[in-house]
Amino acid sequence: MNSNDKSSRGNASQFFVAGELCRRGWPAVVTLGNTPNTDVLVTNIEGTKFVHVQVKTFVPGNATCSVGRKAEIDFGANFFWILVGIPYPNTKSEFSYYIIPSSDMAQNVAVAHRKWLADPGLKGNARKDSNVRTVHLPPRTSYSGWDISSYHNRWDLIEAKLRAF
Repeated sequence: MNSNDKSSRGNASQFFVAGELCRRGWPAVVTLGNTPNTDVLVTNIEGTKFVHVQVKTFVPGNATCSVGRKAEIDFGANFFWILVGIPYPNTKSEFSYYIIPSSDMAQNVAVAHRKWLADPGLKGNARKDSNVRTVHLPPRTSYSGWDISSYHNRWDLIEAKLRAF
């Protein structure tokens, strides 16, 4: 995979997430862009409970992961964001997964973005709004102080939704 090819890295991350969920015993399929706001759809074995996953990719060691404006929307209790750190080939870095409930993502991204907008940019100029939203990756924290470290490898959050009665 070309290390500069964002599309390939993004596609790979969706398959890595689906593969990890399947490895843990949960049927998961990559939607290939055919389902709004859902990159991976996960179900319990009975097919009676579902979790929607939006996947975003970063390179381990980067300061932030771009998520976009829709990260400010709470899509419900069965919607998760998974930020996937895919290392470059032939490096010693490991894959990294942050499993974040939609409600937590929405609240924290919105607050951090408002604080970023209110903070003067370079040379004291006002910042201009855009569709870009970012999540700061550990060990960094966002403008609001949000630290996503506690979401690292939290597959249990998804599993709890699939086991719920």
